[in-house]
Amino acid sequence: MSRHTTFRIGGAARLAVYPENEEQISAIVKCANENNIRLITIGNGSNLLVADEGIDACVMILDEHFAQIKLIGDDVIYATAGAMLIKVCRFALENGLSGLEFAYGIPGSCGGGAFMNAGAYGGEMKDVLFKCSHIDKDGNVGFLEGDELSLGYRHSAYYENGCIITGLYMKMKKGDKAQIKAEMDDLISRRRAKQPLEYPSAGSTFKRPEGYFAGALIEECNLKGKSIGGAQVSEKHAGFVINKGGASCRDVLELCKFCSDTVEREKGVKLEMEIRVTR
Repeated sequence: MSRHTTFRIGGAARLAVYPENEEQISAIVKCANENNIRLITIGNGSNLLVADEGIDACVMILDEHFAQIKLIGDDVIYATAGAMLIKVCRFALENGLSGLEFAYGIPGSCGGGAFMNAGAYGGEMKDVLFKCSHIDKDGNVGFLEGDELSLGYRHSAYYENGCIITGLYMKMKKGDKAQIKAEMDDLISRRRAKQPLEYPSAGSTFKRPEGYFAGALIEECNLKGKSIGGAQVSEKHAGFVINKGGASCRDVLELCKFCSDTVEREKGVKLEMEIRVTR
């Protein structure tokens, strides 16, 4: 699984499958149900930490095999769950559509972006996302739309309902290509300047506590550069725990706990991990 996560951490999965359409996803879900097989679905693995011992399950990977992007009408982009957000941003630019600039540089897939209502630089998926198609726990096709999506801070209805997101419908606005490109270029430059993109990580490690910034709290506790094994609190941005080289899942979890415990003791603020841990 280290080949399927941006952290580059994780042992072997029992089985991996790469569906190319909704029909195959449905068939896999039904097969797993009939045979009592544990099924885990991932996209680009950009917000995922996999256990060192791996995953005793069938892992369904929605990647470039399931990555269609198309225009519906003048201002709606449809993308399947495996499409990378950065490619959808470029598609929007090519078609003179504005609204996804904030997502340029987010290393996740569309499915993951919808699942966690990904956001950055003042924008979130909920600003454009109005409908998702999915396969439910019984293998049937379904949809959620509008308020049914329950999009909140790093949250959607899909956290609780057990359905697998298969497609996103995003409402855009007509815009000037030059202005859209300028904003995208500005945001990617800011990412490169402030974030440790040169190292494997899962992006922001902790959720933003109400009224605070996790990275600032960690830095105020003098934890920049703190290491356990191959895991390190980035010296560039304290909100990122990075794989500086050879980090294990255990290293990352121990470092995250150390940071969380220290911040709670010294600042009275409880940090909650944004990264999802899978075993």
